[in-house]
Amino acid sequence: MTRAPSKSPQLLPFVSADVALFSVCDAALHVLLVQRGREPAKGMWALPGAALNPEVDADLQGTALRALREKLSVEVAHLEQVTTISGQDRDPRGFSVSVLFYALLPRDQVNAVIRSRVEAVNWTPVQARPSPLAFDHDELLAEAVTRLRTKVESHALPLHLLPPKFTLTELQRICEAVLGRELDKGVFRRRLRTSPDLEEVAGEFVLGAQRPAQLYRAAADFKF
Repeated sequence: MTRAPSKSPQLLPFVSADVALFSVCDAALHVLLVQRGREPAKGMWALPGAALNPEVDADLQGTALRALREKLSVEVAHLEQVTTISGQDRDPRGFSVSVLFYALLPRDQVNAVIRSRVEAVNWTPVQARPSPLAFDHDELLAEAVTRLRTKVESHALPLHLLPPKFTLTELQRICEAVLGRELDKGVFRRRLRTSPDLEEVAGEFVLGAQRPAQLYRAAADFKF
């Protein structure tokens, strides 16, 4: 009797989510990097991320949020999917699939606490990051920066990078930090006059050398 050849076990891809967490510090766009505490790429800097765990993650967005929460004690108000990458050579553990997200957070709300599999964390200017990053994270970070800048160029307001109340000057400075260039104040202010994303905080101003500056906040239905 001839025995049928046994089937080789199916090799499942390594599925993960990676996050480019952005903030603005010292008038420059920064990204939060983690130093890997385990192989592969132990000791190298990388974007925070986590492997998909179907038992606790409803989807890969849930995986991304869990990575920020468990590794960095960070909760974000805005998380957006950028792209999906896959390949045989991305990760020495085998064929891998990763979904890249970016998130925005005011710098003063970040309380990065080192958790599992992380040696250190560091806010780094996107233009002065250590190179190379682990795996293909240089390319992933570049993709996330491009997506964020394209969105702000198209007049989306990155209000998640600001405190709950802010002046129009502070908003302009944040947009300039994201874009990496100065904006014309007059043109910027004229665009904001008809923006449905902003509302004045009645009776609240910031006193300065010139006339008091009106405080604003995000409209209740604001979406970046």
